[in-house]
Amino acid sequence: MTAMQAGAEFAELSALKLGGRRVALLDRARIYACGITPYDVTHLGHAAAFVWVDTLARVIRLLGAEPEICRNVTDVDDVLDDAAGRAGEPYDAFAAVQQYYFDRDMDALNVHAVAHEPRAHRYVGQVIRLATGLLGEGAAYLRHGSVYFRAEPAVARSGLDRATALRLSAEYGGRPDDAAKDDPLDVAVWQAAELGHPAWDSPWGPGRPGWHAECAAMALSVFGCGVDVHAGGADLRFPHHAYHAAMAEAFTGVRPYARAWLHAGTVRVGGAKMAKSAGNLVLVRDLVDARSAAAVRLMILDRPLGQDWDYAPALLDRAEERLEALFRAAGRAQASPAAVPEIGQLLATDLNVTAAVDVAIEAGGAAARSVTAALGLT
Repeated sequence: MTAMQAGAEFAELSALKLGGRRVALLDRARIYACGITPYDVTHLGHAAAFVWVDTLARVIRLLGAEPEICRNVTDVDDVLDDAAGRAGEPYDAFAAVQQYYFDRDMDALNVHAVAHEPRAHRYVGQVIRLATGLLGEGAAYLRHGSVYFRAEPAVARSGLDRATALRLSAEYGGRPDDAAKDDPLDVAVWQAAELGHPAWDSPWGPGRPGWHAECAAMALSVFGCGVDVHAGGADLRFPHHAYHAAMAEAFTGVRPYARAWLHAGTVRVGGAKMAKSAGNLVLVRDLVDARSAAAVRLMILDRPLGQDWDYAPALLDRAEERLEALFRAAGRAQASPAAVPEIGQLLATDLNVTAAVDVAIEAGGAAARSVTAALGLT
């Protein structure tokens, strides 16, 4: 069954449900996906979020609307600058090479190309206009050549206690120890120039965009005042997503910035978040060289959307068994005519892949074929 054929079965469903929010769809769904900072190879923790976003887009298309994804590239970032410096290369050339490897790995996982892929270094002017607007609204203030966004709206929407917010701010480069700030949780929309980092001219002197401001400026430039779904890893809820949304709302006056959020669960190894600093990376290239890409995709998706999980090779074994059962079911006669609409309803509700695959294996036929198309397994 092709995606178009499956879509004819699902089109009567007009709304997604994500995180308890109903998102009615007309003809287009605007999805902003937090992209990569291209300073290293793609690991499973990175890939999981992008596979979920790709699956969301496929399900939206099956529901009769057209997904339009904007997935940014954060190529102005302190971590990237440090990595490029160690390699002895300009930040932009270094980022371009890493972007190539990322695109290769996404293609291997059958992740479709996105409609918009803005790169932060091309949106410096938009960040300057964002900072100017936030200053005009009183949501930001100027200090020693830097423009700081007032943290209160972002922290309030996060629901975190102050100690946790401060810990996460420090972990994600928020510089809570910056003495120039009114509040340690305030963040730079525009950071005054520093040695070892690229700089651009601004009304406040040379400097560079802040991380959260880059995403806010790129998303607003591509989609306007808001998005239907903002997607990314659950580990980015705070500070990144909270500040991005708070800046966008303060600048435009439109609330809420996002109708719904997709937060993919964090991938761990032995209970520790997969990260270069932890030395526990599982590289996408190694996985797809050793196993089928469809099995890797199903391993990522065959669980609750927001659930954190620990990678182990046994999970790939199970995914291959489930995939084989699904393919065998696709060749059988369908047991129940109600299975395809049921699968559509399951996928439209928090992308309930596990239940949809269970129904498809049991029902067989068109139901199984619809799931393989919806999940990008063929």
